[in-house]
Amino acid sequence: MALIRSAQRFDAFRALAGRRGRPGDKLIESLAETRAGTRDGPEVWAPTVAARVGLPAAAALGPASYYADLAAPHGDRHVRVCAATACFAAAGGEHLAEAERELGVAAHTASPRGDVSLQAVRCLGYCYAGPAALDGDTPCTGASLSAQLAGREPPRAPKIPVADDTGDPVLLGGVLSGEPAWQVWSGTVSSGTADEVRREVAASGLRGRGGAGFRVAAKWEAAGRAPGTVVVANGDEGDPGSYADRLLMEADPGRVLEGLAVACFACGARQGVVLVRSEYPAALARMREAVRQAYAHGHLGASVHGTATSLDIHIVEGAGSYVAGEETALIAGLEGGRGCARPRPPYPTERGLWNAPTVVNNVETLAAVPWIVRHGGQAYARRGTPDETGTKLVCLSERFARPGCYEVEVGTPVRRIVTELGGGLKDRAELAALQVGGPLGGFLAADALDVPLSEAGLSARGAALGHAGLVAFDERVAPEEVLCHIWEFAAAESCGACSPCRVGSRRGLEWASAGTPPGREWERLSRLLAEASLCAFGRRIPPAVQSLARAYGDRLVGWGLP
Repeated sequence: MALIRSAQRFDAFRALAGRRGRPGDKLIESLAETRAGTRDGPEVWAPTVAARVGLPAAAALGPASYYADLAAPHGDRHVRVCAATACFAAAGGEHLAEAERELGVAAHTASPRGDVSLQAVRCLGYCYAGPAALDGDTPCTGASLSAQLAGREPPRAPKIPVADDTGDPVLLGGVLSGEPAWQVWSGTVSSGTADEVRREVAASGLRGRGGAGFRVAAKWEAAGRAPGTVVVANGDEGDPGSYADRLLMEADPGRVLEGLAVACFACGARQGVVLVRSEYPAALARMREAVRQAYAHGHLGASVHGTATSLDIHIVEGAGSYVAGEETALIAGLEGGRGCARPRPPYPTERGLWNAPTVVNNVETLAAVPWIVRHGGQAYARRGTPDETGTKLVCLSERFARPGCYEVEVGTPVRRIVTELGGGLKDRAELAALQVGGPLGGFLAADALDVPLSEAGLSARGAALGHAGLVAFDERVAPEEVLCHIWEFAAAESCGACSPCRVGSRRGLEWASAGTPPGREWERLSRLLAEASLCAFGRRIPPAVQSLARAYGDRLVGWGLP
């Protein structure tokens, strides 16, 4: 998931680095603009863009060939078909081939005349109504997807079904009841202090909701309110099966911005960035409009609500990469490079965007901050579990009888979410396996759902909380097909920065495609991936595959480890 076209100029970021006109500042923005006006591949136009901004050709060819949106062929009509897990489960993986037949063009190619191009992507955030595609920026969903793409039926994209299971929602108040945003911001900058905000967030026990689960107050503290600090709202929600961030950015963008503003205030940052994945065009438009309104109402600018606080927020569009949602890869993309993970230390809070201290928080994480400031950290801490407090947005995929986004308390039993909130599977189908937290989160068997929805509870079963997307598989999809799908995702989305993940993901795909249990070789590769991968992407592949093998039992012999 990530990067890049900025909606506004990046003069602020140049100032952070102590230089004006850094050549990489607008590189990817320029690449994206050029990409939109040509049918040629990056090798034709990227060197020209590099020369225009004073960089060698390789500096532009790297990102232009890395990000899917820049490298993919583009015709006059560009169709993106979701090939992620929820859509795969919804259609048994057949919908991409059907789209190819309807449009007369293979994925990742353009028609001979260049009028139509087709790109397989992961994910579009319509997991509750899949399979899905974007025809330009027009969403099409459901069993009649190919008919919609062919024009025989009108495009269909239902709204996200939303419900609260807590009785007092932290995150869905604005979505469900129209509770307005920006209720705490003016009081915070007028009469509050950064220390007070940090104390309340620390007392709340709020952890990051983007997958890592790091304590938010600790990350803020690590930045040390150093001059030039930047706070990034990571809306590159790449876990297929999750669409909570899309919901918040589209339906309640002001709350996301308010949370980011409060975080900037607490961290002493005068610059904020919101990264929105390019697969979310409606969210991108809503966030840009919300920023415009925030400036018009005095929430942002040189003197916020007449105080000495200055804050500018920029919206940045992603360019198609899963790993580029990882915080160090995200920062690399914002700087104009390939979205590859970087070794740590130094951590971004010490040296991040253009070497400035940088705090990266997930969109859902930031959306909880205004509630905490308004109601107090202790009120938030009383919800959830003692070690993992608060509430979580859980997304249920299309296979459920009642798919949608539910706000639940952390620790809610997974079985209750599946059977009571989700109503079990549609058409009374039997659950074969449940994917939790994205393609590398992990799988649970149908008889192993008596586990709390928490990082500790799920990790004890070999899974992970992640973004808390739940994708249900029934018996229509064979275990071997699910296994191949996971390895295809790993091989396609590995950033390639480290050889264990780059080579290992492709080796695993070869084994899965051959249908031959790898035995001892998989044991060695599993250990290498887990211990030597540069980031969590590679390290999560072995436990995800092993949890799938446990979920299906003797139907996937050779993929589990002792």
